[in-house]
Amino acid sequence: MMTAKPRILITRRWPQAVERVLAERFDTVLNEEDRPLDRSALADALRNFDAVLPTVSDRLPADVFTGGGLRTRILGNFGVGYNHIDAGAAKEAGIVVTNTPGVLTDCTADLAVSLLLAAARRTGEGERQVRAGAWDGWRPTHMIGTKVTGKTLGIIGFGRIGKAMAKRCHFGFDMDIVFYNRSRVAPEEAARFGARQLDTVEDVLRAADFVSLHCPGGGENRHLINAARLAAMKPAAYLINTSRGDVVDEAALIAALEKGVIRGAGLDVYEAEPDVPTRLRALENVVLLPHLGSATEETRTAIGMKVVDNITAFFAGLQPPDRVA
Repeated sequence: MMTAKPRILITRRWPQAVERVLAERFDTVLNEEDRPLDRSALADALRNFDAVLPTVSDRLPADVFTGGGLRTRILGNFGVGYNHIDAGAAKEAGIVVTNTPGVLTDCTADLAVSLLLAAARRTGEGERQVRAGAWDGWRPTHMIGTKVTGKTLGIIGFGRIGKAMAKRCHFGFDMDIVFYNRSRVAPEEAARFGARQLDTVEDVLRAADFVSLHCPGGGENRHLINAARLAAMKPAAYLINTSRGDVVDEAALIAALEKGVIRGAGLDVYEAEPDVPTRLRALENVVLLPHLGSATEETRTAIGMKVVDNITAFFAGLQPPDRVA
């Protein structure tokens, strides 16, 4: 007698190569509309599927796991960050949570460099001016930006992506690298990336010309960068965020950019994605991207295949390689 395949829900459309593999191995249901599922739909999914494969656009707070009758046994998250899932509540409900570390390191670091350069050299403003037909020719004082080479980069969070960012900026742009990390990093390890560990977040903010965030979202990191810490930065400094939107107090950042507390910012993530405040969108001294950190064909496919590996192992009775709860 054949055992029925586990029934799984993919909450958004994934690269076709990954969807094909999932369809071969599981009884797979796709969200054909490719829009975020609301709380009600996610609650129903937990009661009707053996596995739910969410993304950062799916909010799974504690109350979605209450009420009993849960069929789901594993959440195979598409992405390394999982602060959109109350992992503790999921675990208490008997649901395993996995993520996808390692595969998006290079592309996210590449994008962080892109944001740093774009903010410093005002390339977004320049392109908008050209497209609007408002450029009236070269002149010595036109759209003056900030030099990047030789400046100091401060990194908050010295994990895989933080190290990849340090490598690019130190060896590519001869930048001095300082960083804050919750745990101590061996000096010889930091030296591999031309980096020095400082004792506090404030030490990094005071020293850096550019601050790049590479720490997890949620928990104690919510609003890690607040009004007081923005004020601790140099007035000519820039903030780059490719981590999670809630790491930055968005209202405080808007005020800091409007008042010139810092010179500029480059953002790929936001507190209430996909909603970006009107005041933030109105500013010229910030570069805004629509959460593109891992958005390359190679990386998004690799992320999906990590999820495949995790849920395949789980339903085979093995420990998922990337279990986080």
